[in-house]
Amino acid sequence: MSPASPVAFASWSGGKDSCLAVARAVAAGTRVRTLLTMLDETGERSRSHGLPPALLQAQAAAMGCDWRGRNATWKTYEQEFVAELRALRSLGHTRAVFGDIDLMAHREWEEKVCAAAGIEAVLPLWQAPRLALAEEFWDRGFRAVVVCTDDRYLRHEFCGREFDREYVRSLPAGVDACGENGEFHTFVYDGPTFARPVAFEVGRLAPYTAPAEYGGASYCFAELRALP
Repeated sequence: MSPASPVAFASWSGGKDSCLAVARAVAAGTRVRTLLTMLDETGERSRSHGLPPALLQAQAAAMGCDWRGRNATWKTYEQEFVAELRALRSLGHTRAVFGDIDLMAHREWEEKVCAAAGIEAVLPLWQAPRLALAEEFWDRGFRAVVVCTDDRYLRHEFCGREFDREYVRSLPAGVDACGENGEFHTFVYDGPTFARPVAFEVGRLAPYTAPAEYGGASYCFAELRALP
């Protein structure tokens, strides 16, 4: 890749959509230097996916990228995110890669916070058919496990499983193949952008109920542990 290629960071959940978005951005000529993950206020888990920093760092190392994490509560999330974007802009990043597919409210928020930091928002998966993206993910050779499920859509036994064609075929009617509506989240541990697989093991399945002020929904998380 040319040294003149635009330098970007990826808004990195550790999941399949983030990973495929990075792969598409790189193929289009963007140099993705850094992966940015927003963590909870303790810094022990990523927001939404519940992943430990050690696994996110292992993903970045396998991809030849830097990794940055920033703690935030849900109330301070936007403020902290913009502050991190401005820091990345000062380090030469001019683009931000996001893995959203077709939820306009997400795109509008991403474009707003990027504009506040003088960064261009890039959405390589935008408006692609959802199932076609899952097929592309598998066809490219990526591998992932499901790390979080929403009780409103899926029973707990759908958590902790390999995200593959059989998984999607087993989903109840109305559940999106990509989990774009928040039905489930994933962790990518191998693929063509990885120099080596990320070593991990799946621990217990842990139920979690969000505070009432954030909707009070219940979820199941697979507790992943990094291995040497």
